[in-house]
Amino acid sequence: MRNKDHFLKMFKPFSDNIIFIDTEFSSLNPYKGEIMSIGLVKLSGEELYLELEYQGETDEWVKLNIVPTLNGPKISREEAIKKIKTFIGDKKPFMIAYVNQFDTIYLYKLFGVENNPCYWIPVDFASILFALGINPESYRDNENKFFRRLGIDLERYHQHNSLDDAKLLKDVYLEFLRISKQD
Repeated sequence: MRNKDHFLKMFKPFSDNIIFIDTEFSSLNPYKGEIMSIGLVKLSGEELYLELEYQGETDEWVKLNIVPTLNGPKISREEAIKKIKTFIGDKKPFMIAYVNQFDTIYLYKLFGVENNPCYWIPVDFASILFALGINPESYRDNENKFFRRLGIDLERYHQHNSLDDAKLLKDVYLEFLRISKQD
């Protein structure tokens, strides 16, 4: 990644009113899937993790990889909406998500488009990686090189846990900011 550092010098975010988001959901098909958990992390490090009640159908991959990790108390969709709105507050931040097309659609399904507590256009972190010359499809597969270069220990994060994935996203983002400010 060293040769990519010069691109990071151009990393100048539009706003610091951002929130990192990750969701886990029952299906990649947004017509039948529902949100099962959500992790939100503010730039300050404040975090919120919720698991939602869900009794519906789940894709086989979700049954094997997500459902076993959902061990926390489950809350209703209505309670999740209240807790998320309280956590986010009135500032209406920009959402940053790694796989924003799914995270956003499931957040919209939870809140409805008109009641979304964030700006309606999410910031796609995969596109940021792409613009920096990093393959967004495999940046986690190359974890030893990419994360070691950033000084991030992946052992601290459980993949496919929405809170840990949101925290990892925030930590990568902060490292990009740190590198962009170096002389």
